[in-house]
Amino acid sequence: MAQYSAQLDGVFVALADPTRRGVIRRLGHGPTSVGDLARDFPMTLPSFMKHLRTLESNGLIRTAKSGRVRTCVLNRERLALVDGWLAEQRRIWEERTDRLESLVTDPKENQQ
Repeated sequence: MAQYSAQLDGVFVALADPTRRGVIRRLGHGPTSVGDLARDFPMTLPSFMKHLRTLESNGLIRTAKSGRVRTCVLNRERLALVDGWLAEQRRIWEERTDRLESLVTDPKENQQ
């Protein structure tokens, strides 16, 4: 996972903001226009666009323009990067707690 460090850092930075997490949550239901997304957040459109640019530059969303409407789509593959990292962390900690449990409950281990 070390080779994905810069990508993973960018994804976590993008997800650190509640507005951006809200956008991700909303796009989880399907593609949505920028205008429809912006209505859910109490800020100016230029401020909201900064959030979208952060999400897009870190690969979490894609946007496409059709006429005058820009539509945002969630990039689920990019979220898989976070899922993979979390699975690795979960495995590491489960192994550690299993070893600790074995050490605490197995008298043979305690004598060594």
